[in-house]
Amino acid sequence: MAHRHEDHQHGAEGGHGGHSHGVSADTDRRWLALALALIATFMAVEVVIGVLSGSLALLSDAAHMLTDAASIVLALVAMRLAARPAKGSYTYGLKRAEILSAQANGLTLLLLGVWLAYEAVRRLVSPPEVEGGLMLATALVGIVVNVVAAWCISKANRSSLNVEGAYQHILNDLFAFIGTAVAALIVVLTGFDRADAIATLVVVVLMVKAGYGLLRDSGRIFLEAAPAGIDPDALGDRLVAQPLVVEVHDLHVWQITSGQAALSAHVLVEPGGDCHAVRRTLGELLSDDYGITHTTLQVDHVQEPVLQLARPGAADDGSHCEDAHGPVHRDEPHDH
Repeated sequence: MAHRHEDHQHGAEGGHGGHSHGVSADTDRRWLALALALIATFMAVEVVIGVLSGSLALLSDAAHMLTDAASIVLALVAMRLAARPAKGSYTYGLKRAEILSAQANGLTLLLLGVWLAYEAVRRLVSPPEVEGGLMLATALVGIVVNVVAAWCISKANRSSLNVEGAYQHILNDLFAFIGTAVAALIVVLTGFDRADAIATLVVVVLMVKAGYGLLRDSGRIFLEAAPAGIDPDALGDRLVAQPLVVEVHDLHVWQITSGQAALSAHVLVEPGGDCHAVRRTLGELLSDDYGITHTTLQVDHVQEPVLQLARPGAADDGSHCEDAHGPVHRDEPHDH
């Protein structure tokens, strides 16, 4: 009869191998709150000046700053939810609230980009008169405000996709103000009012790029794809190449939230092999080489060959499980 050993392995330090789960709440909240205060104050001023000057670029910057403020609020709320302990039906806690926040940030960047692109094209066709001087002064102040806000958020833990989403909002707003300042200078020196709309289109491209990146990365986590940089097939081949390991199947590797990967697998070892030692070896390999310390390894001995009677036509593919969920890795040439 096969011996079975199931292990839920975690690192030695604090149960997590010394790696960080998400964010250090108190410090990061202070930095984000400071950035939020800067953004909200300047946004209110910019709306008034944008209306007075007739600048779409300034109004688009203000609209973008509104999404910046919303992204920071989402980040702060998500941090509080993610910090709640796991209990009840939520066995991982609410850690993926941060990923929901990141996805919302990416979606708002894309939607805002579509609206600004429409307005910019409309103003390229029929450009309104723009007050370049007022536009330039406001843009220069906006650059300073966004540099400070971006610096504040950069002090937080950007390995969190949630914090990275807020940071991308601020960074794109900084680029928008730089573009607005350049456009304003062109308006002042040449009277070319279409520069305002052209600057807006440049910012739209940056917004779409950042928004797509956030949606892609958060979508991978929701779909439980392997973490970026980890090839499950190559990982399975490394595991099965370890001493005494005969087969690895039901291999799953995914992310619970930003920077927190998990892995489960069914491992078969040679008859008489020390499955406890194999489990420790595999756990150390996963932790040291891949940074995966949340592992669940079910380790069994391969059963000794015995005479079996099979129904006519029954196939035997040598798999330990009737329904292996994913590729079967053996220490021999095999398909992926």
